[in-house]
Amino acid sequence: MIAAIRQYLVITGNYWAFTLTDGALRMLVVLHFHQLGYSPLEIALLFIFYEFFGVVTNLVGGYLGARMGLNRTMNLGLFLQIIALAMLAVPAAMLTVPWVMAAQALSGIAKDLNKMSAKSGIKLLVPDEQQGTLYKWVAILTGSKNTLKGVGFFFGGVLLVAVGFKGAVILMAGALGLVWLTSLFLLKQELGKSKAKPKFTDILSKSRAINVLSAARMFLFGARDVWFVVALPVYLHTVFGWDFWQVGGFMATWIIGYGFIQTMAPRITGHAEGKQPAVLWAAALALIPAMIAVGLMAGWSPQIVVIGGLLLFGVLFAINSSLHSYLIVSYARGDGVSLDVGFYYMSNAAGRLLGTLLSGWVYQAWGLEACLWISSGLVAVASLLSLRLPERTHALRHQSSM
Repeated sequence: MIAAIRQYLVITGNYWAFTLTDGALRMLVVLHFHQLGYSPLEIALLFIFYEFFGVVTNLVGGYLGARMGLNRTMNLGLFLQIIALAMLAVPAAMLTVPWVMAAQALSGIAKDLNKMSAKSGIKLLVPDEQQGTLYKWVAILTGSKNTLKGVGFFFGGVLLVAVGFKGAVILMAGALGLVWLTSLFLLKQELGKSKAKPKFTDILSKSRAINVLSAARMFLFGARDVWFVVALPVYLHTVFGWDFWQVGGFMATWIIGYGFIQTMAPRITGHAEGKQPAVLWAAALALIPAMIAVGLMAGWSPQIVVIGGLLLFGVLFAINSSLHSYLIVSYARGDGVSLDVGFYYMSNAAGRLLGTLLSGWVYQAWGLEACLWISSGLVAVASLLSLRLPERTHALRHQSSM
């Protein structure tokens, strides 16, 4: 068990370092290119390849993790992020839209290789009969990651003011390089390598539980990003008149709190196996964006409505996200776990892609209220899909028979 804890700490530390730079880079790109006069839709387009290649990476990455080992895919993700940051350290004249999109594509590949490897690795460190421990470990990993992503948002805003865009990406590339070198020596060599050589066609899940949960995850994360990725930062800057560091600081604080709630989810939800918690918590979440939209349309104070609504949305979304993260690791098969987790996070990335595109387009055309109504509808679909989840024991019997 001590060896497992050591590996868990290495995986978590690796994931933390990556997430810090990923959050900072996201805020740097949004704020820097908004400062240069890019429209919300144009900023959203900068992230298209980031999200699109996340879809592809999770499918192929799960296969590579099962064939090569999760240590290699995790370290590869770190290395690709270093290259992506270096690509953005070029002179300002070279920061054209295609160049930035290419760097974001590489960053998207890196992020999902790292995330898939970390989530899959946890499954292998906890005995199958200790589901409570698994839920807690997944919640801590997921919650701490999002807390650091929030710190990264704040870090990105501060770095943009302090050292500029180029200086910020150079600093982050250097720090991540040190983490990558350390990880090469500390991470177990055969972690997650499948005993049976999986076929490439195995990247598509044959499990009903994985398929249903993946579909629900896609709509859940589309619901978050449809107003959070582009619409909200631009709204806070243009409508509230906040400076960049205030936007970055507020969103950082939100995500830090969101991550903290994720770590507490096992205490809040208690026993979480089966479909009922996923259905009920998603149904509760669907009400929040609709309530914010109603408040704005009624002419209530936007500061109170948006900020108060964001706090409620953050609490409920954190619980939903933690539940989903636990369920996928719980439902996944033991041998070749990265195949199931990769397929699931492919759907996660597809939801982010959908939300990112809608966030820029819908906000520019119809405003924040429209983004919120779409968000509410997407969460409602996630809740309805969760009704089709099987019980875990049935799902595991089905997988063992395949």
